Amino acid sequence: MRAADPFVPSLFRVERVSRETADTVTLALSPTQGTPPAFLPGQFFMLYAFGIGEIPVSVSGLSGEGPLLHTIRAVGPVSQALCQLEAGDVLGARGPYGSHWPLAQAAGSDLLLIAGGLGLAPIRSALLPALAERERYGRIALLCGARSPEGLPFGPEIGRWRSRPDLQVEVTVDHASPAWRGSVGVVPSRIPYARFAPERATAFVCGPEVMMRFTALALLGAGVAAERIFLSLERNMKCAFAVCGRCQMGPTFVCRDGPVFPYSRIARLLSLREI
Repeated sequence: MRAADPFVPSLFRVERVSRETADTVTLALSPTQGTPPAFLPGQFFMLYAFGIGEIPVSVSGLSGEGPLLHTIRAVGPVSQALCQLEAGDVLGARGPYGSHWPLAQAAGSDLLLIAGGLGLAPIRSALLPALAERERYGRIALLCGARSPEGLPFGPEIGRWRSRPDLQVEVTVDHASPAWRGSVGVVPSRIPYARFAPERATAFVCGPEVMMRFTALALLGAGVAAERIFLSLERNMKCAFAVCGRCQMGPTFVCRDGPVFPYSRIARLLSLREI
C-alpha cells in the first residue's frame, strides 16, 4: 500500500465515524485499493487532510480485523479537519511506522496498561490482543484516567472491560461533579490498587508526558524494573522516518526509534527541560 515515494500518502476511505467524546472521534479507514496494511500494536500512521497537512496518529484497533481504527482529538487544524470527516470521505495515509508494544516479551508476566486521556487509544491496541490471547499473561490491570468523566474515550467499552473477571479496571478523573461515583485523582495514584507482582510485571504507559514521567517513577517505587516499563512518546513529526529532525530527542528520533521506548533508555531525556 505504501507509494514508491515515501512522502506520498495512499488513499483511504472513511468507512464509519464513531463519536468518543465531544471533541474525539474514531475513524475506521479502508484503502481505496487492496487490503488494510498490517501493523503492530503501538505503531502509527501519518494521516493527511488534503490541503491542510498531516499528523501522526497511533492505531487504536487490532491488525487484520477489518478497517484501520484511528482515534483523534480535535486540537489543531489537521486534527480538526480529520474529525470533521464523514463516512465516504477520502484522506491520505502512509505507514505503519515506528516501534511497538512488546507483547511477546511480556508473555508470562503480569501486564499493567496505564493510560491518561487519549493515551487510551494506543493502549487499546495492546489490550485487545492481550485479551484475545488471555492465557499468555498473568494478571492484567488497566489503569486509565481523564480530566473529567466526559473526557474518557471508549466509555461503553470500558464498561464491558469492567465486567470481565480476568481484567482489573481502575478509572480515575482529575475532577468531577458530585454525581461521579468513581475515583478522583491522577492516574499514578491508582497504581497501589493494581494487583500485580512487581518482580514479574511489564508496564505499558501512554498519555501526557508529565503523567508518564510520574507514572514511571511510581512504578519504579513499586518495584517494577526500568527495562520493563515502556512509554509511548509523542512529538511533532513531518517525515516519520528520521529525515526532517522534528522529533529528535538528543540522539533519538521518536518516529524511527519510537514511539514506544523502554524507560531505561529515555529516563535521562525525559528529565531534561525543553526550551
